[in-house]
Amino acid sequence: MSDNQLRLVWIYPDLLSTYGDQGNALVVERRARQRGLDVARLDVRSDQPIPTSGDIYLIGGGEDRPQRLAAERLRRDGHLQRAVQNGAIVFSVCAGYQILGHEFVNDLGQREPGLGLLDVVSVRGEGERCVGDVLADVDPQLGLPQLTGFENHQGVTHVGPTARPFAHVKVGNGNGTGDGTEGAYNGTVFGTYMHGPVLARNPQIADLLLKLALDVNALPPVDDRWYEALRNERISAAQQPA
Repeated sequence: MSDNQLRLVWIYPDLLSTYGDQGNALVVERRARQRGLDVARLDVRSDQPIPTSGDIYLIGGGEDRPQRLAAERLRRDGHLQRAVQNGAIVFSVCAGYQILGHEFVNDLGQREPGLGLLDVVSVRGEGERCVGDVLADVDPQLGLPQLTGFENHQGVTHVGPTARPFAHVKVGNGNGTGDGTEGAYNGTVFGTYMHGPVLARNPQIADLLLKLALDVNALPPVDDRWYEALRNERISAAQQPA
């Protein structure tokens, strides 16, 4: 971050914003402004180049064909990889999460190369689709409270040795591998299957992204009563018997 301005980039809203994940950009922007930060938000469509000067990049979920198109264009563009090499933070959801890995299965049933920014490989699950509420305990190294979200995916994502699971599920399927893992992260790159939007349900994740971008250990407190009420309601609902 330079010039006292936070540069927030929302990637391909025309392809990867099926499940309301644009709300994640709204939450990061609002929480930054609540701390007195000047925020420059850029929504980059799939026919536009990705800027390399962003501080935080957000990628949402999408259907299978738009996911393939997004992966193809991001590979050709190459700028997101360069931004990560320069220290940028990336937070991705569902289809975006799979794109950041080494490969995933596309809408044609073929193995589609990802960007290789996360050490994960995604395949298509053979069982029932993973749909429903998620409760997950985040990796203790990240210092976040229990997370709540909503999953809707057929993917099974295996986390490799150079990445860490973002969380472990108490309710839900997470990565779908049967080991309880949910999402993955490595350095400044994060992926999760949780919608919600997940940052609206868990604004502490947005604060983590801001702290990484600002290179600080703490942020000024803000009034989180509304967020906490929503979070507690969602946690309570997820714990109810089906």
